[in-house]
Amino acid sequence: MAQTFFRTKMTVAVAAALASGFLLSEATHSAALSTQPAAAALLPIAHDVTAGIAAPADFSGIVDRFGPAVVNISVTGKTERIEPNFPQLDPDDPLYQFFRQFDPRMQPRGEGQAIPHAEGSGFIVTADGYILTNAHVVDGANEVTVKLTDRREFKAKVIGADRKSDVAVIKIDAKNLPTVVLGDPNLTKVGEPVLAIGSPFGFENSATAGIVSAKSRTLPDDPYVSFMQTDVAVNPGNSGGPLFNLKGEVIGINSQIYTRTGGYQGLSFAIPIDVANKVQAQLVTHGKVTLGRLGVSIQEVNQSLADSFGLKQTGGALVASVEKGSPAEKAGIETGDVIIGVDGNPINHSVELSTRISELAPGTTAKLDVIRKGESRSVRVLIGEMPSNVDLAQGNGLTDKGRLGVMVRPLAPQERENGENGVVVERSTGAAARAGILPGDVILSFNGKAIKDPGQLQQLVQQAGHKAAVLIQRNATHIFIPVELG
Repeated sequence: MAQTFFRTKMTVAVAAALASGFLLSEATHSAALSTQPAAAALLPIAHDVTAGIAAPADFSGIVDRFGPAVVNISVTGKTERIEPNFPQLDPDDPLYQFFRQFDPRMQPRGEGQAIPHAEGSGFIVTADGYILTNAHVVDGANEVTVKLTDRREFKAKVIGADRKSDVAVIKIDAKNLPTVVLGDPNLTKVGEPVLAIGSPFGFENSATAGIVSAKSRTLPDDPYVSFMQTDVAVNPGNSGGPLFNLKGEVIGINSQIYTRTGGYQGLSFAIPIDVANKVQAQLVTHGKVTLGRLGVSIQEVNQSLADSFGLKQTGGALVASVEKGSPAEKAGIETGDVIIGVDGNPINHSVELSTRISELAPGTTAKLDVIRKGESRSVRVLIGEMPSNVDLAQGNGLTDKGRLGVMVRPLAPQERENGENGVVVERSTGAAARAGILPGDVILSFNGKAIKDPGQLQQLVQQAGHKAAVLIQRNATHIFIPVELG
């Protein structure tokens, strides 16, 4: 105690000495300024600023009014019994048990493989029980439970989910529920205060606040969504919850964070609510989402590229390549074109082109404003349909009840070796997982027929009997894997 008191006294003394020194310095500095020429005068200070003033934000009214419309979503996955598969070994062979313990499919849950219990957030958009959330919250769900702030619980039905936009719609059987109000994220400005409500780490109806950090963000795995970036604290369990503006309008769905630790680090990303609204309309009406397709790979236009292509300013989407037979090729789009507008709407960032094209209905015609070799021109293109990753799990895309249970994509040109075709496994569940097919494997043939594309594989699986021989390439090794189809 005496030591603390001593330090306090010493701090006061030092502060007094510093204050004296400061006053002396100020007096000397003022005298020096009076002798300087007028050219070195201080800049003027404004005393009547009427714009750009930041006021403190009070979100308590928004929490009181719309908090009851934010729900906790609890998801239970399905459990499958996984047996090791070493066709070259007899189960009674001592080596069978030795290799079994190193089978990655048997780790870490031993005899069974289960999608763990998970939690997320959502918000009620209609009084009769329609709820918006993230697709990844309910992905693989066997049972979905919704808990309201008044502690009522309901079993929910998954109406549909779109993995590309990460938007899902679920429904509970209830009436006269509290709902949120949707706003226009296009009117939102960078720097505006925003509020997130959700269930981080299972703590229901938690509110966190921040500002909009940026707009039109592109994330590596989501080229079709122009995300809003915020610094709102978003943690596991917040996914699917609403992002409010100061008016109490929902302008986004909290979806992802950038982190190196697994927790919040100041970078949160929300799906603009206008994008989510269009997705939910298709899911409720058709049970799936159909996206428009142009058939080009694009990149952002920076200053160096703008100078190289003779552009007066940065902006637009630079066409890096055009797919053969695509709508873009048929319309005459060329590599090196810079697309700066779609149907009169300007394209400032490359992600905006992906978003606008994906929103167009296949079969419709769009007008593209293009700069080619420094000259402006208009190109009319017949919009195609975006092929989704072929999910051979089938069903509604949320469960793995399919015959093979893999999600695949075509081989990229740089992945082809010796001209071989095949498809890359991005996800393996069900029959494929039980047989030992892993993500990253390349499926080369199915029942002796070489695989050229996902559609062909899907057709062969549908026509197959109960058993199939699948030839895969894993690293530099080719392996036949017997699969018992569902």
